[in-house]
Amino acid sequence: MRASNTEPSPKKSKKNGSLRGSIIGGLIGGLIVAALGGGYLLATDDSINSDTGTGMVDENTGEVITTKVSVDVTSDVTEAVEKVEDSVVSVVNMQSQASEGFGDAFETKESLQEEGSLETAGEGSGVIYKKDDDTAYIVTNNHVIDGSDAIEVILKDGTKVEAELIGTDIWTDLAVLSISAENITTVATFGDSEVLRVGEPAIAIGSPLGTNFASSVTQGIISAKNRSVETDITGDGVVDWEVTAIQTDAAINPGNSGGALINIAGQVIGINSMKISSDTVEGMGFAIPSNDVVSIINQLEANGEVVRPVLGVNLLDLTEISEQQQESILNLPEEVTSGIVVAEVEPDSAAEVGGLEQYDVIVKFNGVEVTDSISLRKEIYAAELGKEIEVEYYHDGELQKTTVTMTAEIDL
Repeated sequence: MRASNTEPSPKKSKKNGSLRGSIIGGLIGGLIVAALGGGYLLATDDSINSDTGTGMVDENTGEVITTKVSVDVTSDVTEAVEKVEDSVVSVVNMQSQASEGFGDAFETKESLQEEGSLETAGEGSGVIYKKDDDTAYIVTNNHVIDGSDAIEVILKDGTKVEAELIGTDIWTDLAVLSISAENITTVATFGDSEVLRVGEPAIAIGSPLGTNFASSVTQGIISAKNRSVETDITGDGVVDWEVTAIQTDAAINPGNSGGALINIAGQVIGINSMKISSDTVEGMGFAIPSNDVVSIINQLEANGEVVRPVLGVNLLDLTEISEQQQESILNLPEEVTSGIVVAEVEPDSAAEVGGLEQYDVIVKFNGVEVTDSISLRKEIYAAELGKEIEVEYYHDGELQKTTVTMTAEIDL
């Protein structure tokens, strides 16, 4: 589940009245807070008479007027937002549109831009986190820029700049962009997501529903740490990964993806990425923890990708295999009810060198019990390259052990 998949451009709502009512309600609420909150009002116009019982009236004309007041609404929240808001940008996914006729199937990105045939396919948010000489770096979600032919970044002051894609990581849903640092004056700093406390304030900044609502700020709390959220990485409708995320009730909507979740000190503690979207669910948004973000963006800057170890097998969960096949093909004992079936072994892979074969059933990896492909994949990715790992598995019904040396994926 995600805040949106490639953050679609906002369409006209069929419920414009509801949206308008929501916005008006928010404004009314804001006025009430200003009038009744912790600030103070200081009238500055001597001609105002507030004792008539008829409202604020100009004594000279008798007309109802607005008042000139000085309001002190400075708070920890406003100070935190001021520290980071200029570093939060809108990210626009530009894609070529199919033209009538056959055209040139080998048009370059440059020619598409020159002909103006790139259109907005989606919008999200991003955070400027580093300025290095003439270049500034932005972190956003992979799904925000996925499939783009060009990427445009809109700064808080409305300046539009072209961005270059440095690298992406589909598994953590992160991407790094670079832009010219010419107009960049503020960069965000990352806080330590490990020391977060449930219940502490959390503030989300981004562009919900697109650039028309850029630099929107919502406030909530940290609802939970280290939530495991099931996601469909490959887009085939099957859950194939679990993201470890910060849960917050600060409003996160389509377009917020890639934006900042900050603490009361104005530090980025997460990159907003997902929400549970349901008529029966409210206030369940998720952000990638800042400690994970920092680890990934450093690798993306250095290599353009995250290099992870691979086992070299195609997997099936044992629960996907019928009981008849478990008995006739896998020859498993009845007490084995969970594990991962090796559907295929890649040549020259760590698995083949370690002696794993088709139809083996893996039940432990590096001493950790693995019950499905998600749990095994997480253990594989957590292993160090070059490290020897013990694997327990059933081969033709017999429990066996082997050692595999973790290697990186080989580019074919």
